[in-house]
Amino acid sequence: FTFEEMREGVEFAEKYGAKVFVATNIFAHNEDLSGLEAYLKGIQDAGVHAIIVADPVIIETCRRAAPRLEIHLSTQQSTMNRQAVQFWKEDGVDRVVLAREATMEEIIEIKQHVDIEIEVFVHGAMCSSYSGRCVLSNHFTDRDSNRGGCSQSCRWKYDLFTTEEDMEQAQVGIKEIPLFQADDNPFSMSSKDLGMIEHVPELIRAGVDSFKIEGRMKSVHYVATVVNAYRQAIDAYFADPEHYEMKPEWLYEIQKAANRPLNTGFFYDQPDHEDHIFEPEDKISPYDFVGVVMEYDDKTQTALIQQRNHFKPGQEVEFFGPQGTFFKQVVPELHSEDGQQLDAARHPLQLIRMKVEQPVKPLDLMRKKMGNK
Repeated sequence: FTFEEMREGVEFAEKYGAKVFVATNIFAHNEDLSGLEAYLKGIQDAGVHAIIVADPVIIETCRRAAPRLEIHLSTQQSTMNRQAVQFWKEDGVDRVVLAREATMEEIIEIKQHVDIEIEVFVHGAMCSSYSGRCVLSNHFTDRDSNRGGCSQSCRWKYDLFTTEEDMEQAQVGIKEIPLFQADDNPFSMSSKDLGMIEHVPELIRAGVDSFKIEGRMKSVHYVATVVNAYRQAIDAYFADPEHYEMKPEWLYEIQKAANRPLNTGFFYDQPDHEDHIFEPEDKISPYDFVGVVMEYDDKTQTALIQQRNHFKPGQEVEFFGPQGTFFKQVVPELHSEDGQQLDAARHPLQLIRMKVEQPVKPLDLMRKKMGNK
């Protein structure tokens, strides 16, 4: 983002009561420090609320050059215990994003002894290394995992060979070397995704101040779906803690977005072989993201929709949005922006007009079930 784009993003977020943070959580090499002060001042001037940071030199530079920015310690610092949290508090950090390896018991102890904001990951991809501290990507692709360049080498598929000679012969096509058995699949180190939607009350009672949902390289549909489900669960708990019940539809909503099988990470026990994915994943997204509502005309009950995937008349679609929009309907006649009737919405980002059965709002999303002919 340019500073101007950041400023525009901040102004947009503030209309909805949201804050904008900027990730500056690389582990800096000497060449990364040139221009750091000017960059942090630019972030501050754009109205950004906080930076997420791991390297002490960036923390100290921010405190000096951009003192209005809050400092949120990144999970990259692998903070696991209350003494370390106390250290960072005394160093002027405003919030600590704990290591993903922290247990629920450790979180409770930290909050009991240190008066500071705590943020924890509650949903998304887990890391096969310690809180993101990994050099697989550096060695395999020359992309620095700790400077924002992770190529997720742990999620690649790997063939297994019994000897180096077997591997060399397989590479040049001399012979095919089976894995452990002929029907075995390539191996990966991929962990299942973290999913704590069923444990929202425990997290709140533990004193967690902020839930972190991993969204790097995810689609707007994934982020909107997952965040919406957690928002509903959080709001339901605070509305009536004593009678709170986990609604199965929240979990079902999450499953509509593309994700790996879920588990609870390190919160309650140590993940074992059952918490990793060794073969093709058994859970795929059953829904396709097909459109974004751009405008709605209350008089004609017509929505202007930006196409994101193919859809056509006769298919059942689902609308959902952050302000309670949720309904299904069959796609009626479609028209282009200039009024021409269409047999399908097939062009990327094409603007389509269609009648909707209930009011929708700008930025509501539309999806269809996969395989829906």
